[in-house]
Amino acid sequence: MDRAEKREFVTGLNDVFKSTGSVVVAHYAGLTVAQMNDLRTKMRAAGGTVKVAKNRLAVIALQGTDSEKMRALFKGQTLIAYSDDPVAAPKIASDFAKGNDKLVILGGAMGATALDAEGVKSLATMPSLDELRAKLVGMIQTPATRIAAVVNAPAGNLARVFGAYARKDEAA
Repeated sequence: MDRAEKREFVTGLNDVFKSTGSVVVAHYAGLTVAQMNDLRTKMRAAGGTVKVAKNRLAVIALQGTDSEKMRALFKGQTLIAYSDDPVAAPKIASDFAKGNDKLVILGGAMGATALDAEGVKSLATMPSLDELRAKLVGMIQTPATRIAAVVNAPAGNLARVFGAYARKDEAA
């Protein structure tokens, strides 16, 4: 890489650190090309990206961003996985790491919050934005059906009350 390419790479990576929902940093030593391509394919399908970056350039790109706290993670052979959806990158990386011990999650960041490896794994267990939207739509639709039932219920309840009074009067 010449200086212009490095400058362009650092600028692009800086934009990634500023704008993405979450970033995961992991060691990838020992992964084969096929395994790395598999990880990239899975990440791309979830709306994320995997990049192998030189540590020195990644640390330079972190300067002036909210994710600057994860500077210490960039030691050894590291890759970064990121996505706009805060849950997608941690979920794919954690799932891949479960099936492959060569990928070791070091930590990451979600906005200004620095995450350790356990933080990334717990973030991976949360539902994605699409799942949350589906649950929200379901919750919004449920009250509508309940409102319809409640609106119809008073008439039925009134009839039952009148019937109970009628039976009470007949018994007396």
